Amino acid sequence: MSVKYEHKEIEPKWQHYWEDHSTFKVTEDRAKPKYYCLEMFPYPSGRIHMGHVRNYAIGDVIARYKTMRGYNVLHPMGWDSFGLPAENAAIDKGVHPAVWTYENIAYMREQLKKMGFSYDWDREVTTCDPAYYKWNQWFFLKMYERGLAYKRRSSVNWCGSCETVLANEQVIDERCWRCNFTVEQKELDQWFFKITDYAEGLLSWCDRLSGWPERVLTMQRNWIGKSQGVEVDFPLADSDNSIRIFTTRPDTIFGATFMSLAPEHPLVEDLIKGTETGTEARNFIERIRHQDRIIRTAVDVEKEGIFTGRYAINPLTKDKMPVWVANFVLMEYGTGAIMAVPTHDQRDFEFAKKYNLPMKVVIQNAEGTVSVDTMTTAYIEEGRLVNSGQFSDLNSKEAIDKIAEYIEKEGLGKRTVNYRIRDWGVSRQRYWGTPIPVIYCERCDTLPVPENDIPVLLPRDVAFTGKGGSPLLQSKEFVETKCHNCGGIARRETDTMDTFVDSSWYFLRYTSPKTDSSPFEKGSVSYWMNVDQYIGGIEHAVLHLLYARFFTKVLRDLGLIQVDEPFRNLLTQGMVIKDGAKMSKSKGNVVDPDYIIEPYGADTARLFALFAAPPERDLDWSDRGVEGAYRFLSRIYRKVAELSTNIKDRTDLEVDRELPADLRYLRKSVHQTIRKVTDDIDVFHFNTAISFIMELVNAIYLIPVEGRTGDRLFLSVMKEALENVVLLLSPFAPHISEEMWGMLGHGPSVLKLQWPSYNEEIAHEEERLIVIQINGKVRGKIKIPAGIPEEEIRRRALSDERINGLIGDKVPSKVFVVQEKLVNIVV
Repeated sequence: MSVKYEHKEIEPKWQHYWEDHSTFKVTEDRAKPKYYCLEMFPYPSGRIHMGHVRNYAIGDVIARYKTMRGYNVLHPMGWDSFGLPAENAAIDKGVHPAVWTYENIAYMREQLKKMGFSYDWDREVTTCDPAYYKWNQWFFLKMYERGLAYKRRSSVNWCGSCETVLANEQVIDERCWRCNFTVEQKELDQWFFKITDYAEGLLSWCDRLSGWPERVLTMQRNWIGKSQGVEVDFPLADSDNSIRIFTTRPDTIFGATFMSLAPEHPLVEDLIKGTETGTEARNFIERIRHQDRIIRTAVDVEKEGIFTGRYAINPLTKDKMPVWVANFVLMEYGTGAIMAVPTHDQRDFEFAKKYNLPMKVVIQNAEGTVSVDTMTTAYIEEGRLVNSGQFSDLNSKEAIDKIAEYIEKEGLGKRTVNYRIRDWGVSRQRYWGTPIPVIYCERCDTLPVPENDIPVLLPRDVAFTGKGGSPLLQSKEFVETKCHNCGGIARRETDTMDTFVDSSWYFLRYTSPKTDSSPFEKGSVSYWMNVDQYIGGIEHAVLHLLYARFFTKVLRDLGLIQVDEPFRNLLTQGMVIKDGAKMSKSKGNVVDPDYIIEPYGADTARLFALFAAPPERDLDWSDRGVEGAYRFLSRIYRKVAELSTNIKDRTDLEVDRELPADLRYLRKSVHQTIRKVTDDIDVFHFNTAISFIMELVNAIYLIPVEGRTGDRLFLSVMKEALENVVLLLSPFAPHISEEMWGMLGHGPSVLKLQWPSYNEEIAHEEERLIVIQINGKVRGKIKIPAGIPEEEIRRRALSDERINGLIGDKVPSKVFVVQEKLVNIVV
């Protein structure tokens, strides 16, 4: 009689057991090697979907596997719970962000527990909890003391829909990363973290992160954007002022024929003051300043500019150069001014052609064919310098150093290093975030809040209308305060911090989440850090990962931690694709795990998410794949149920005696599978690891049972096979594995057991050459493992590609197998 796999009874049973027995609770144990496994924590948007499940299932396999390998594993979970969606919910539904957030957390926590993830829930962290964001404010104060937090007026990325500032990293294809609204430029007073002070450290450590995907490291290197070049001052004609430029191509300086300034450049107003084009220039500048900076610098966008009416002097040629304002020059890059070399830079070439500006060739090709009269694009290749004074005839690469040396020697400028990265703007004009701990006093100016006055708490008496900027502006209780320095009237800063601040150090808080006298305990951080394996999406390559690295280095320099980098190894898992698009709430194509858990169970959901594709590749959603995973679990469950009565009480394994061929083959398969699955989990090839387990189950089913339930050899080998299948399967499908382990006569929990080991001698593969005949004539040969059962030999012979082609549509009437020698197919 077949036994049904009752997942609705099995899974809650083991979830309650794990919780009642604190199975996943972990403490520091210096007698064991530690392993810190962490998945990026979620935003509590209401429900998890199968994209989340895949991410967390990957981490759970690693955590369970490492535990069974003898590691002391930290595997925590928490909530990245500040952010705009909660505020939008408050506007749309009239529910306070805190209420909405904590309700979502409660629901999602239960969803994660239903999935059987091995989280130590005693370490749960919630970033909107004052006990957490107090330390965001403390870090801000420490950075302020060191000059790493400062305020200045700046042109910012403004999302009119979210009514908040966005960091450069949060602008994707000219749109807000959250709501997809078009981003514009706006001048505001903003708080910044001085990440540029750490640019070189962030860049150089990329070379040491050997456990990170090269794709992510390349993205970070490009974002930091180190350039070595020369700063040169170009004197203004009829003025004591000069315009400083940065160039990586000093070899082209003799070809600079005009200058281009960013509309935001501080000299622009002085340059156009009193000129005939002043009014026209101001109108142009105002129009360009409101354009998106990414659009302005795009290759295919038309180059626009206006002449300031002023001239600069090329310090090497002494030629007068008209000074223009151009749309494609940005204040954030370099110095906000460029020497324009139209013959050797494509943007300058297009600009010069449009406005009929002078051009001069200073790098010539080997054929000598580069000419202003004939060129249709800029010549940007290497070549020989011409029209370059004493440097003519030098190779252009060689000339870079020679001319840079001359510029320094003559006092015209200096060699320097420039970085593309800009300071991290952390001000947000929103309510649901960490209040910035600063007050403004008429007498004392800007003051940081004293440490003993934090946390500065968010007020609850606010109205959410979606208009007029931050709701904090309307809270008299919050805004009005006393100056702690003079006792006078003061007002609080109403900006809150970018939510990426919250996620820049949460991995440290997990090490000691209950401490209230410091952000974390140094001893705990020293024991657990670095994170040994971090898991999350590639979309965080520049945003979260760069900020977390920055924060780690700042906290190191504050003497709080001793590590240089937060994450030793990084796995960026692929997306779950459904209906041709990434699974996401906004696209309406999410699959709630409850949709699978109800008919099939959490183990099925986990197994499908891990089997359908390698972790780093995208996974295409398949209902048939889910059903296949369920059938496999049911199949192994039935086999355990079938034999458990005969096996569970056996303690005397008799596997060292001479075994029949089929049992010898099965035992070899067991040890080979242990080796293969272990090797594959070590390198995160979970899909192939599961495939090997499935093959072992197939091998178990090939062994005839009838008449052998009293055979001690048969039961010994089958016990070894089934027990190892359960142990190998347990990181992937823990509920059913716990249940089957009990059915085989053992007590819980599988997680506390040692990972199975294999015997290399048994696992060694011996091969046999099998001749395949069709109607008595030799038609092919195949190699098979020694000891393989007849049924498997028959199957492999019939599935051979050449034999298949010869048989065609004909149906074999008989297939004779001469063990390990010959197969004769009668057609």
